[in-house]
Amino acid sequence: MREYLLTLCVTAAVTYLLTGPVRKFAIAAGAMPEIRERDVHREPTPRLGGIAMFGGLCAGLLVSSHLWNLSSVFELSNEPRALLSGAGLIWLLGVLDDKWGVDALIKLGAQMIAAGVMVLQGLTILWLPVPGVGTVSLSPIQSTLLTVALVVITINAVNFVDGLDGLASGMVAIAAIAFFMYAYRMWYGYGVEAAAPATLFSAILIGMCLGFLPHNLHPARIFMGDSGSMLIGLVLASSAISITGQVDPDAITDMTGSTRETVHFMVPVYMPLLLPLTLIAIPAADLVLAIVRRTWNGQSPFAADRGHLHHRLLEIGHSHSRAVLIMYFWSALIAFGAVAFSLNSSSLWIVLVIMVLSAVGLVVLLLPRFRPRAPRWAESFVPPRYRGKRRTTRAAQAAAEQLIRSGGAAGVHGSTAIGDRSRLPDRRPVDSRR
Repeated sequence: MREYLLTLCVTAAVTYLLTGPVRKFAIAAGAMPEIRERDVHREPTPRLGGIAMFGGLCAGLLVSSHLWNLSSVFELSNEPRALLSGAGLIWLLGVLDDKWGVDALIKLGAQMIAAGVMVLQGLTILWLPVPGVGTVSLSPIQSTLLTVALVVITINAVNFVDGLDGLASGMVAIAAIAFFMYAYRMWYGYGVEAAAPATLFSAILIGMCLGFLPHNLHPARIFMGDSGSMLIGLVLASSAISITGQVDPDAITDMTGSTRETVHFMVPVYMPLLLPLTLIAIPAADLVLAIVRRTWNGQSPFAADRGHLHHRLLEIGHSHSRAVLIMYFWSALIAFGAVAFSLNSSSLWIVLVIMVLSAVGLVVLLLPRFRPRAPRWAESFVPPRYRGKRRTTRAAQAAAEQLIRSGGAAGVHGSTAIGDRSRLPDRRPVDSRR
């Protein structure tokens, strides 16, 4: 665990430190597109934040390759190299799109090529455990098609949800934390060595998102752009593919004692292939709704609009920050609910907790005008917009009285101070003889 935490911290630190220089480079390079109709920000903001995130990815892989326990991942598996190859291609595509713009069909084709490169290097889905059937081996064609489809869907799901400051990076960080918990338990709890790459990828992804998030919170100083959103989408898809397609169910059968229990245990992590990703169900649902909405209106599925979930939250009265927090809440509820289900799917309290939290989320959604207030002891730790109106202290009252007295005195001498009487309405009686 310490080596994972070290890798995470190094990745986050490198990403955070690189974001500042990358912002200056983006401004100098002119990667500040004009505000579009669907945008919610008011001022042109530089993009290319994905450059810093890609630097964090490279740093995380480099550091982990020299650690004692994690170096075996690079020696026994080719998946880290496959991830770096696919990430490099998708990152380069994103940089070109952020600077000059790339056609949607060309982007789709490049995404498929990046996924194909990872498949050629061994990062692919080999088999699936199906409840009631058992383990089903996939042919090379089936494996390639399923892997490419999962990568492309995940990339575009994350890209579609990147519409508010800090939304995509925060949601992917939540999903990566949940996925890390599951993969780490499978590796150390069940001794499955094949789960090690997925655990490493999740830890690096957490560091990438957390390192970039301070620069991207509202009001954002820089956007990750397509170079960042497509990159973290590919890394998240690689984690899911690694743990679903590379982990041999027979290894877990030796631990559980029965094939039925193995399939039942593996189902929660295979659900991402069906939804297609339980851990990012909110972006996936947004993606499906966007495609249906645009097709129904006679538009291209790749045409941009203001019909995404985060846009709708703003339209019903939520502030920018509250809309992001609501999306965080639902993402965490679904992601950690899936992890809890994988731990003990027969426990009733898990279902009850999820129902209660869902009810709380619905209540918050029905109160868009409600503005949360932090307690008095925590006001110094939260932004000013969350601080309540408190009674002024004696010092503040004395200062206000002194200001009023000084203003009144200045008004007598004809000054233009705050208390200038010349600015007050003239209440003297009007002489009718004038």
